[in-house]
Amino acid sequence: MKFTHFLAAALLFPIMTTQAQKATSPKPFNHRTTATGNKKAEKPRLVVGVVVDQMRWDYLYRYSNRYTAGGFKRLLREGFSCENTLINYTPTITACGHTCVYTGSIPAIHGIIGNTWFSPELGRTVYCAEDTTVNTIGSSSAAGKMSPHNMLVTTIGDELKVSNNFQSKVVGVAIKDRGAILPAGHSANAAFWYDASTGNWVSSTYYMNELPGWAQEFNNQHYPQQYLNKPWTTLYPVSTYTLSTADEKSYEGKFKNASNTSFPHALGDMANSAIAASPFGNTMTLEFAKKAIEAYDMGKGNVTDFLAVSLSSTDYVGHQFGPNSVEIEDTYLRLDQDLATLFNYLDAKVGKGQYLFFITADHGVAHVPGFMAENKLPGGTWDDKAALKDLNTQVAGRFGVEGAVKATDNYQFWLNHDAIARGNKNEEEIKQFIIAQLLRSPAIAKAFAIDHLMATTLPEPMRTMLSNGFNTKRSGDIQVVLSPGYIDGGNTGTTHGLWYPYDAHIPLVWMGWGIQPGKTNRTVGMTDITPTLAALLHIQMPSGNVGQVIQEITH
Repeated sequence: MKFTHFLAAALLFPIMTTQAQKATSPKPFNHRTTATGNKKAEKPRLVVGVVVDQMRWDYLYRYSNRYTAGGFKRLLREGFSCENTLINYTPTITACGHTCVYTGSIPAIHGIIGNTWFSPELGRTVYCAEDTTVNTIGSSSAAGKMSPHNMLVTTIGDELKVSNNFQSKVVGVAIKDRGAILPAGHSANAAFWYDASTGNWVSSTYYMNELPGWAQEFNNQHYPQQYLNKPWTTLYPVSTYTLSTADEKSYEGKFKNASNTSFPHALGDMANSAIAASPFGNTMTLEFAKKAIEAYDMGKGNVTDFLAVSLSSTDYVGHQFGPNSVEIEDTYLRLDQDLATLFNYLDAKVGKGQYLFFITADHGVAHVPGFMAENKLPGGTWDDKAALKDLNTQVAGRFGVEGAVKATDNYQFWLNHDAIARGNKNEEEIKQFIIAQLLRSPAIAKAFAIDHLMATTLPEPMRTMLSNGFNTKRSGDIQVVLSPGYIDGGNTGTTHGLWYPYDAHIPLVWMGWGIQPGKTNRTVGMTDITPTLAALLHIQMPSGNVGQVIQEITH
């Protein structure tokens, strides 16, 4: 990409500039002369990373006949697409994904092994971003008792700040707290997320002592009510959504107080929580992100700044309705328009070619089991909580040990080692009995003791992905792998978390500063994003990085 507009601007604009223009113009970066004689900024003014929660790779193309020229089509036209980007660990879950994107690391190292996990030490379930030592900023609820405390490694934002003695500004924004906190890192200037109980954007005393005035002003605009004062209807006549299944399906989830699953969806009576489960949650998030750019003067200094945005609403809609629904198609058509608006904003505010943008996802999603059955495709459901109850009954009957299985999460089971020891029973024998019981279910393709992982017959990439997801101090004792098409859930909606391509194949498109248009079908990993950023920015990679630089875009 040639960057000649600085020279052109110098020739075309008058020498005398008004004070107002001077105040709003970004400060010039250092430049270097390329082999062709063109000048290019040595570093981008701003890096904007967008994680679209639950975005399958195929969404880049599935609805492209109705995408606008300025959204996803612009990304693919002007950017470089890594078409075969795969998550290289399990479980493919939100907190893990956001952490991996920005650390280049894996759960085995960075410690975020799920949204939640059971802690034998504490005797309870731990939330990935929980921190009882901090308090909420922006509301009176407990929504802000969060920090990156449980993440054991640095992020690319941390390394960026270290590289210039903490002059860079790094900010995270998302509806979900974990989508803002974990990407922003330990040393971030701020992270903001949405408190559905109040309808306010909030933060934590980890970052600040009071909510900034601009954020308070945003909250005072009551954006949720603005977006929800009329029903969610489709952008186009619903009959034209031919890439989706029928609008009314019994296996889709209903909104609260709704009698059906069809458009239009009246969300106004669901208070502030409804916006997260609609495409307008993404719109609101990006509007808040723009305010953050302006408030922190991002992209206007002499060093690179970093904005990490996560769009959570795609995940809420996807869980409720599934990837073949009219709702998810409409959500992506609206997201396409939101992205076009964002790009135009960045072009004007930071300068086209002066910001580095990338878009990816934290995971994909499985089709709704009801949809699979309807179309004679393999799949089904499994209930981990019911399995836990049944296993404890079976073990008590066979070995006389009550409560031998203490917890289940992330397709793993934690044993009650103390109870087994008190019963003077052979733990290995109990493990093998539990595994045999689990394998009786058609929903389970594989079950094994995690400490026997390397001795268990497993194909690649399953073995490596499971190994990368195993954290010695936090993971459970028994691992379960569901059969293809099966989900841990009920008869409506769907979920994710497995090693299969529908959960692990994600988009990755780069655009802007230093990026030449193109694509590669070479397999790259989610963990390759951060070392590539580090190479482009000429900074150290994060402390737990295991990824490799994507060389096609760093020349």
